[in-house]
Amino acid sequence: MSSPEATPLATAQGNPARKKALTGVAAAVVVAGIAYGAYWALVLNHYESTDNAYVQGNVVQLTPQVGGTVVAINADDTDHVKAGQLLVRLDPADAQIALDQAEAQLAQTVREVRTLYANNSTLKAQIALRDADLARAKSDEARAQDDVARRSPLVATGAVGKEEFNHSTAALAAARSSVVAAQSAVLAAREQLSSNQTLTDGIAVEQHPNVLRASARVREAYLALRRADLLAPVDGYVAKRSVQLGQRVQAGAPLMSVIALNQVWVEANFKESQLQRLRLDQPVTLEADVYGKKVEYRGTVEGLGAGTGAAFALLPAQNATGNWIKVVQRVPVRIRLDPKELVEHPLRVGLSMDARVDISKTDGRMLADASRVPTTAQTNVFDQNNSGADAEVRKIIVANGGRASAIAVASNAAAKPLTRSATGAVASPTAAAASVATIADTTTIQPVANLK
Repeated sequence: MSSPEATPLATAQGNPARKKALTGVAAAVVVAGIAYGAYWALVLNHYESTDNAYVQGNVVQLTPQVGGTVVAINADDTDHVKAGQLLVRLDPADAQIALDQAEAQLAQTVREVRTLYANNSTLKAQIALRDADLARAKSDEARAQDDVARRSPLVATGAVGKEEFNHSTAALAAARSSVVAAQSAVLAAREQLSSNQTLTDGIAVEQHPNVLRASARVREAYLALRRADLLAPVDGYVAKRSVQLGQRVQAGAPLMSVIALNQVWVEANFKESQLQRLRLDQPVTLEADVYGKKVEYRGTVEGLGAGTGAAFALLPAQNATGNWIKVVQRVPVRIRLDPKELVEHPLRVGLSMDARVDISKTDGRMLADASRVPTTAQTNVFDQNNSGADAEVRKIIVANGGRASAIAVASNAAAKPLTRSATGAVASPTAAAASVATIADTTTIQPVANLK
């Protein structure tokens, strides 16, 4: 009879296939571990990835600069609009009346100021007239003085009567009074001229303070009228339209939004433990859930946030409380996308993304050390309103300021720098000056007498 101890040994020796299988499994596990370690050291260790990434973009709100009643809506949600395109129109009736009043006031002010300049010549003629009166009074005084001097020695001899001598003395006193009155009249005329010249010396009609004040009112009314037309500030797609026909809107109320989908970026929220080797300008590979893994975007790290998302939350965490649980924080990382890829595969604001940053090169900066040189965002849509207001003011001054004012205004228009309209066209000041000169040639100059 065999012993019990021989049974396990016989079983082990009699099962070589199992031993080989166990050895193979152990070897496979070891090889897999070595392979994963090598893959992690050579590949995974050089990348940081997150699926907490979303598409962001500039949501430009369309808000009126003046209040009014909506009379037309020219765009709706999902529509593509161009910069400078009319989107909403407000009732311009009140603004038009205000502009008409301001233009009339400017025209009257220009003519009143021209009267001030014309009064200088009138007052100079008054001074000449008073000087002539003074000379005549002095001549009469001298003649009366001679009469008294001749009659004075004859009174004692009786050749001249006492009454006649008294008449001569009275005439001399009257002549002296006339001289004093004439001198006072000359002084008053000179003071009046000096007072009038303080209002006109050293400036032209179009630069007079009264004209400038009235011109500012015209510009203000003109801008208010033009702002009744709400233009698209940028190229993009309309979203969140809330304005309705007949609605009374106030200045600053959001009516709709315009989103430029060709200028979107990705905001990836990495854990704070992943930021150690993140640097600016590192390459990023991104995938959008809307296109799947078939479409791959190439981007670069543009900047790292100055704080965590929780730090800027509406209700920040109160970590000084008694019951505290540590939560891993995330920091937003801005990723710049290739505009060509956005044209081929457009994205929408808010879409989910998977971001993978290549951190093999860590010689870059973690934070930007210089400000942006070019302007981040700019629009020239509203420049046309400003140039149009200036042209309207020049037109009124030329029409009411006479030939000299027209030439001065044309010179000032030619000296101004080039202005760019909303469509990108450059408005030449030479052409503006030629237009003003044409108006000046056809303007009928009214006599000063007709202005009073």
